[in-house]
Amino acid sequence: MSTEAPRGTYRLQLREEFGFDDLAGQADYLRDLGASHAYLSPVLQATPGSTHGYDVVDHGRLSDDLGGMAAFERLRSRLEEVGLGAVADVVPNHVAVPTPVSLNAPLWSVLREGPESPYARWFDVDWAAQGGDILMPVLGKRIGECLADGEIQLDTSGDEPLVRYYDHVYPVRPGTEHLPLPALLERQYYRLAFWRVADEELNYRRFFDVDTLAGVRMEDPEVFRETHALLARLVREGQLDGLRIDHPDGMADPGGYLRMLAEATDGTWVVVEKILEGDEQLPQDWACAGTTGYDAMLRVCGLFVDPDGEAPLTALYTQLTGEPADFGVVVEQSKRDVVEHGLYAEVARLVELAAQVCHDDIEVRDHTRRGLREALVELLVAFPVYRAYVTPGEEAPPESVRLVEDAAEVARTRLPEERHATLALVRDLVLGRPVGDGRRERRRDEIVVRFQQTCGPVMAKGVEDTAFYRWFRLAGLNEVGGDPAHFGVPVEQFHAWTAASHARWPEAMTTLSTHDTKRSEDVRARLAVLSQVPQRWGEAVTAWRALTAAVRPAELDANTEYLLWQTLVGAWPIAADRLTAYLEKATREAKRHTTWTTPDAAYDAAVKGFAEAVLASPEVRASVEAFVAEVEPHVRAVVLGQKLVQLAMPGAPDVYQGTELVDLSLVDPDNRRPVDYALRRGLLARLDAGEAPEGLDMEKLLVVSRALRLRREHPAWFGAGSTYEPVATSSSHAVAFARSGSVVAVATRLPAAVEREGGWGGATVSLPPGTWTDVLGGADGGVAYEGGEVPLARLLATLPVALLVRS
Repeated sequence: MSTEAPRGTYRLQLREEFGFDDLAGQADYLRDLGASHAYLSPVLQATPGSTHGYDVVDHGRLSDDLGGMAAFERLRSRLEEVGLGAVADVVPNHVAVPTPVSLNAPLWSVLREGPESPYARWFDVDWAAQGGDILMPVLGKRIGECLADGEIQLDTSGDEPLVRYYDHVYPVRPGTEHLPLPALLERQYYRLAFWRVADEELNYRRFFDVDTLAGVRMEDPEVFRETHALLARLVREGQLDGLRIDHPDGMADPGGYLRMLAEATDGTWVVVEKILEGDEQLPQDWACAGTTGYDAMLRVCGLFVDPDGEAPLTALYTQLTGEPADFGVVVEQSKRDVVEHGLYAEVARLVELAAQVCHDDIEVRDHTRRGLREALVELLVAFPVYRAYVTPGEEAPPESVRLVEDAAEVARTRLPEERHATLALVRDLVLGRPVGDGRRERRRDEIVVRFQQTCGPVMAKGVEDTAFYRWFRLAGLNEVGGDPAHFGVPVEQFHAWTAASHARWPEAMTTLSTHDTKRSEDVRARLAVLSQVPQRWGEAVTAWRALTAAVRPAELDANTEYLLWQTLVGAWPIAADRLTAYLEKATREAKRHTTWTTPDAAYDAAVKGFAEAVLASPEVRASVEAFVAEVEPHVRAVVLGQKLVQLAMPGAPDVYQGTELVDLSLVDPDNRRPVDYALRRGLLARLDAGEAPEGLDMEKLLVVSRALRLRREHPAWFGAGSTYEPVATSSSHAVAFARSGSVVAVATRLPAAVEREGGWGGATVSLPPGTWTDVLGGADGGVAYEGGEVPLARLLATLPVALLVRS
């Protein structure tokens, strides 16, 4: 096994159509590209036919859809032949509630035997709610109607009696099989219910608001061992060289989980999917190498957003749409909507726990259930991050205390004075402080944990999956781990953050695209350029609106239309089916005019029809095509610049499948489309044969392959013991830095500004002493540059980026 960080990973979305054997066939390409490790999406057995693997049903075997253990061993053999390692995605927080449920043996056991099942400890079930029955909200109508219509039946034809509802199958509690069907259903350890009941009465912890993903109690050491035995064995045997942990904030004790994982895997390289808000820091005591890179992505992409574009783009957005200029207003309302509706059941469980504590403690008994709910809702809405890390029975860390108290102060301003004392009580309960009679007991500990497990879903569903689909001043900023209100990252700020991150987490992952990003890195590059040409963008949108006035339906809101124009430019050229599928997802996630659960057919049709009419118009297509061509030189600089910065900066860089060429994908499932590896192989072979790159695809492939190969060949220059030094430039439109005194990366930041100023003029970059060669400069190694002031016009004459190596 290895505890070293990868020198460069290549993320692959495995599925039935592209399993272990298919990946083995591309191993030599990944090696030639420069990757050190294949980075695999979840490999454990998921619901058959899963397109992503996050719906695990069996922790004890590798996915049959991907080829099972035999194919995995063939893959590992092939990877070893070409000198590659493997990293795998791990899903510890939840398992699938599949159809049929029998696919998940532990859950089937719990539904059959209830609290007496040996697997009952696996699941975070509130057995005191629903009369001790696990809610199964699968019925298409209320249960009385289903029974009257004969849709629920008892099947005694097999080895054991079963309850059937169309494709749904459930076990029968032993000893109840001879009862009449209504009485039999009453005696089960589960309650079949109308699907709309879930958001109000669900009594098991789920992943965000997804009823078909049930939370797992990973804080239990026995549950950890049972669910991680196979993965830990693969790590110890050297079959896996590292792990990526999905959504650790969902677990009761993320820090404790990481400690158990480190012990089980002898400290293998681990990164965590943790979204950090603003200046939030990853807990320093976590046994991991750092995050999966959303924090790095925010800073890298921000380098290429022009802060001078903020005011004109804000004015254009508010004028066209009538939306507020303050994103914070949208965030508050979105979180409030999610707390009051989609996550009602989670909040209700918190309220019930707090009410029980107050009822049993005379000193705090007069805090009413309604008051507790109002205080909890406001505290959740005001909470600014995914989680505060408070452990029951331990003193809360100062940063956690600050977060909760600051949120309480905001909540206080939104509550009437008579609720302030209740808010103070709730604040102290979630911090684990003694309240009332001061005793510590199970329910108070559960409040501490449950509140933290609820904050994450409120942030994810309220901000990332609602507010980000409601406010589009510059859509490229609406990204996982991003902040649409934060417009651009100055060079000095980037250097300071990168140096601090390198000091704390030198082997964390960096990335620009993932399976979860709402737009690929190159779509965001296109949109970043809009910040550099805001006036020209405003003119283009105005012209397109005029061209389409006759086909704009009355139902279409201006906000969604403005998103359409940004999406069109960002992903151009785009087929109608991809555009309309994206707009359907965006509008339903926004939950303003239509939703997944209560779609508005007229609105949906209006959006779809307008998008199709736009793409069918020769005049609109020609105008959009002309605009994209006009900004393409600027886009080229951003595409290459952000990729070089990500690959050369500190950390373990990841390349998402296919993005070594220009990739104009939107949110999943669009970003999981098959990758044309034959095309990529051919282009890489041409570059390696000495051909100059033709077009942006080959230029990006050149940057990716040369940077990854350099990292693989000279790990000391980039690894944990390396150094990071800002390199001065005389222009704010460029960014440069050195690694270990041996490599210098230089990128054009704001190409439109350079063009407006007539080129680089006398601007220079101050190279450290020595003789430097640009590895992007051609087959002969390019031109040599001596240390000192080098004109940017000379250095960046061929490409808008340079990757210099000291001879």
